[in-house]
Amino acid sequence: MQKLFHPVLNQLKKGNSMSKGGMGNIMKQAQMMQANLQKAQAELATIEVEGSASSGLVKILMTCKHEVKKIDIDPSILDDKEMLEDMVLVALKDALQKIESTTSTKMGGLVPPGMNLPF
Repeated sequence: MQKLFHPVLNQLKKGNSMSKGGMGNIMKQAQMMQANLQKAQAELATIEVEGSASSGLVKILMTCKHEVKKIDIDPSILDDKEMLEDMVLVALKDALQKIESTTSTKMGGLVPPGMNLPF
């Protein structure tokens, strides 16, 4: 018979039920992890990132909760609609990439390895 390495699985395989203390401990850990995640999400709502295009001719300021706070467009590019549209798109993609990176860094240490949560 193959030996199971996880303590909970070992107890169940042996026919033992989990003690109330063990289950309570797991629940406390889950509640603590949930509280930490909520705190980190609240902090992310206040963190702002800036995406830019063409050396700052177009800048988009967003929170890590995807709220656009400001769009800054250099007046020198206002007469070229197509170029302006492209620069806004590039700046937006840049901001979204920075949001994803910041969020992953902030939330990464709060969940067990292999547990992917949609932040």
